[in-house]
Amino acid sequence: MLTGIALLFIFLGMAVLMFLRKMPVLIALPLMAVAIALVGGIPVSAVLTEVIGKGSVRLAEAFTISMFGGMLSFFLQKTGVAESLIKKGAELSGDDPWSVGIIMLLLVVLLFTTLGGLGAIIMVATIVLPIMASVGMTPMIAGGLFLIGIAAGGTLNAGNWALYIGVMGLEVVTVRNYALMLAAVMVLFAVVFMTVELRRARQIRSLTPYIRRAGIVAASAALLAAAASLAPQGSLSVVWDGAVRWGTLVFELVLAAVGVAALIGIVSDLMRKRTGTAEVPAVRWYSYLIPVLPLVLILFYQVHFITAFFVALLYGYVVTLRKGSLNILTQAVLEGSSSVMPAVVLMFGIGMLLNAIIGPSGYAQQTGSEWPVIGYLRPLIAEVVPTTWTGYLFGFTLAAPLALYRGPLNVWGLGYGIAAVMLATGVIAPPAIMAMLLSVGQLQSVCDPTNTQNVWIANELKLDVQSIMWRTLPYIWALAFCGLLIGVVMFY
Repeated sequence: MLTGIALLFIFLGMAVLMFLRKMPVLIALPLMAVAIALVGGIPVSAVLTEVIGKGSVRLAEAFTISMFGGMLSFFLQKTGVAESLIKKGAELSGDDPWSVGIIMLLLVVLLFTTLGGLGAIIMVATIVLPIMASVGMTPMIAGGLFLIGIAAGGTLNAGNWALYIGVMGLEVVTVRNYALMLAAVMVLFAVVFMTVELRRARQIRSLTPYIRRAGIVAASAALLAAAASLAPQGSLSVVWDGAVRWGTLVFELVLAAVGVAALIGIVSDLMRKRTGTAEVPAVRWYSYLIPVLPLVLILFYQVHFITAFFVALLYGYVVTLRKGSLNILTQAVLEGSSSVMPAVVLMFGIGMLLNAIIGPSGYAQQTGSEWPVIGYLRPLIAEVVPTTWTGYLFGFTLAAPLALYRGPLNVWGLGYGIAAVMLATGVIAPPAIMAMLLSVGQLQSVCDPTNTQNVWIANELKLDVQSIMWRTLPYIWALAFCGLLIGVVMFY
C-alpha cells in the first residue's frame, strides 16, 4: 500500500510541476517513467532496457504515421492548395456572417483532417480570420469558431487515431466510429456557439431562421457520421444491408467518375503545358481532393494509415506538377516530418511511461507473472475511478477542466499516464477510456490558454488568451458531457 501511495505522489508531483510550468512535459514524462519503475521495484537493468530502451519505440507506428501526416500537411501549404480551397469557399459564401462562418468552419474542419502543427494553423488563420472579420464577425467569435474547427478536424485526423490504437490496443473501426460521432456533435456545438454569440453581439436579429439552418447542418453531419460508422458493420437488418450495398455502389460509382474526370483533367493539362497552347492554373479542381484522399481510403477501404498518406502525397505531386515540384516534395518530406518532432519526442516519453506502468508488450506471456507496478496501483485506482456508467458520465464531466493547463487529463500531459493506469487496472474498458480522453480533451484543444495556437490567435486578434477560454469553456464543457454520453451508449 505504501508503495502505491508513493507512486501516486510521483504522479501528483509531476502534475504540479507541469501545471506551474516548472518542468516541460517532454522532460517530465521520461523522468516520471524512470521514477515509477524504480519505486515500483523494477531492477535498474530492466529500467534501462525495458522502460527506456523498448519504451521509447513502443509507439513507433504512431509517430511514423505522424511524420507522414506532417509531410502531407507541409505539401498542402507549399503548393497553395489549402489557401486556394479557403478562398474558393469565401467566394461562395456571400456576405452574411452566419453563412460565411458555416463555410469557413466546414473548410477548416476539412483541412485539419490532414493539416497539423502551428505553421499550418497560422497559414490557414491568416486567410480565414480576415474573411470572417470582413463580414463583421467579432474577433472573439471568429477566434472561437476557428479553434473549434481545428479541434473537430483533429478529431477526424487519421494520424491522431494511431496513438489511441497504439496505446490501448483498439481496432481502427472502434476509434473511427466514435471519432465520427464526436466530430458531428462538435460541428453542432460550433454552430450553436456562433449563432448564440452572433445574437449576443447583435449581428443577427432573430434566432429562428438560424436555428432551422443549424438543425439542417447538424442533422446532415450526424447522418453522414452515422452512415460512415455503421456502413462496415452491415448487420443491423436485411434492409440496412441492402441500403449499405447500394450506398457503397453509388459511392464507388461517384468516386470512379470523379477519378476519371480528374485523370482526364490531369492529362489534358499536361498536354497544354507541353504544347504551351493555354495557361493552366496552379491549383486545379482535382487538387482539392488531396486532403480528402487519406480519409476516404482509411474510412471506406481500410487502407493502412501510412499507405493512405503516401498515396495522397503521390497524387498531390502528380496533380500539382510544375517547375520546382520535386523540390517542394523533397521539402515536404524533410521539413514536414521535422515539424512533428515535438509530438514524436512526446510519444517517446508516453511509450516509456506505458512500459513503466503496464510493462513491456508481452511481459505477462513471457514471464507468467504480472508487471510489479500494476499490482501496487490496481487497488488504489480501483477505489477512485468510477466503474458504473453514471459515475463515468458525471464523474469525468465534473473532472473535465483537469484537461486544462497541462492537467492530469490532458493527453499532452499526464493523460496517457492516467489512461495507462486505468488500462492496467481494468476498471474501465479500453474503448471507454478512449472516449473519455477524446471528450475531455476537447477542453484542452479549444480552451487551454497554454496552447501555442491559442496564444498566437489571441495575439493576432488582439484578445486576452484567458478571455477566449472563458467564452468557449461553457460550450466545450457541455460538448465533453455529450461526448461522454456517446461513450456510454457505445461502450457500456
